[in-house]
Amino acid sequence: MLSVIIPASNEEAWLGDCLAALLGSEPVPGGAEAIVVANGCRDRTARIARGFADRAAAAGWGWQVIELDEGDKIGALNAGDAAASGTIRAYLDADVTVSPPLMAQLARALSGAPGPAYASGNARIPRPRSAVTRAYARLWQRLPFARSAAPGYGLFAVNAAGRARWGAFPRIISDDTYVRLQFAPHERIGVDADYDWPMVEGWSRLVRVRRRQDAGVAEIAARWPALIANEGKAPLGAGGTARLALRDPVGFAVYAAVSVAVRLGRGRDAGWTRGR
Repeated sequence: MLSVIIPASNEEAWLGDCLAALLGSEPVPGGAEAIVVANGCRDRTARIARGFADRAAAAGWGWQVIELDEGDKIGALNAGDAAASGTIRAYLDADVTVSPPLMAQLARALSGAPGPAYASGNARIPRPRSAVTRAYARLWQRLPFARSAAPGYGLFAVNAAGRARWGAFPRIISDDTYVRLQFAPHERIGVDADYDWPMVEGWSRLVRVRRRQDAGVAEIAARWPALIANEGKAPLGAGGTARLALRDPVGFAVYAAVSVAVRLGRGRDAGWTRGR
């Protein structure tokens, strides 16, 4: 069985599309359930989630909505895990929309893996509204990390042997990076089906989120240095950098400028931020 855990904090603008797409999935081998963990919400997030109960039942999905007083993604992930009954676990951001075949492909890939395994789909960035984010996103999608198998931003899944690699989610900035690095590159599976992962809009939000991403990697390197060996992404190198700059000079300039802004602002608070 597949358990999909969806932490959601003040996500009323995004959650409906996320859940509608999830419940429009093709049948999942072994069945599926979804657990929405509304944490620290001051909007209609929990009400929207409860409103999908009948649709979930009609689609043959198990359905739970958990409400936590405190806004805390790590606490939400752990609460969802505690309530889940599936041997395969997927962790889905509330602003992500999956394509119909994706969850079934993940379940098949993970159930057929011979050992611990991690999987994700083919992430697409919907066309951003702002010109600066469009330029940044073009370059981002050409980076070695984004083009690697199963980078897992916004959605990742593990089988039972893979979930045994760690216990409760630790207090950490970047939970998705922490989980991905539990697995060597040969243990990570990329399936063909797509999902849409919206990128934050505008200069200041890009800088804030990029600062958080960089701080998350640095935190893992400091606390669990052995995990960094599992990164496995191909180095870009001077030649690769030059090719990116020549292919998309505007995107390269925006991406480089965000990187410089992050370095100049190093030491600022890099805690969790949605940036929307």
